[in-house]
Amino acid sequence: MNNYINEMFGLGGKVAMVTGGHTGIGRGISNALAKAGADIFIVTHSGRNTEEVTAEIESYGRRVEFYQADLSEEDQAVKSVEKCMEVFGRVDILVNNSGTIYRAPILEGENDSWRKVIDLNLSAVYYISKEASKHMVEQGSGKIINIASMLSFQGGKFVPSYTASKHGVAGLTKSFANELAEKNIQINAIAPGYIETANTAPIRADEKRKAEISSRIPAVRWGLPEDLGAAAVFLSSNASNYMNGHILAVDGGWLVR
Repeated sequence: MNNYINEMFGLGGKVAMVTGGHTGIGRGISNALAKAGADIFIVTHSGRNTEEVTAEIESYGRRVEFYQADLSEEDQAVKSVEKCMEVFGRVDILVNNSGTIYRAPILEGENDSWRKVIDLNLSAVYYISKEASKHMVEQGSGKIINIASMLSFQGGKFVPSYTASKHGVAGLTKSFANELAEKNIQINAIAPGYIETANTAPIRADEKRKAEISSRIPAVRWGLPEDLGAAAVFLSSNASNYMNGHILAVDGGWLVR
């Protein structure tokens, strides 16, 4: 049984590039992939938490390297993949996790904030995935995991740029999958439900709103970053070799309610 689990789910010898892998959902995913055997290349905008994350990943016997970049800039996004190749010599797994959110009613929203959200949440996914795919094609294999959202399926309120970007992420996932599946590259996405991260802190601070949301989740709780880790390991492993273009909801049942 252990041999089967290792063959299907083990990531030994793999290199995983995780954008925003130092905090929140990305940190939970980085830890899970490291526990499964992968070395981790983290792209961060702020450079914070690097010592804590390094200690965590090294405690699993894995190597971790950091690279600071503004992924909303095309040249920096491309450079981040080049740096991963320079440091590790390969990229087997790409997790497009970096993102931002801007809340404001449509009639009051700032156009500059719209552009910032689209640039980081959507355009960066395209730039990085395209560059990483070139190396994966040469290697003959690869896994790309995009972080989508419940708002890849729904409209939401007060977050039109975020909703548009996450619909776009779902579309890019399917588009890349259609072209690259024959190259033995699997592209899928994880759509988190309500997860306890810095992005959702303003909602959780509103006790009434938090209670309303919690009551609608069949699991009757908000998710934690580590709840997404196992899904990321699955989509990074041999167990998902015949999955392509799928948007996997990890939401406590939110979408089926």
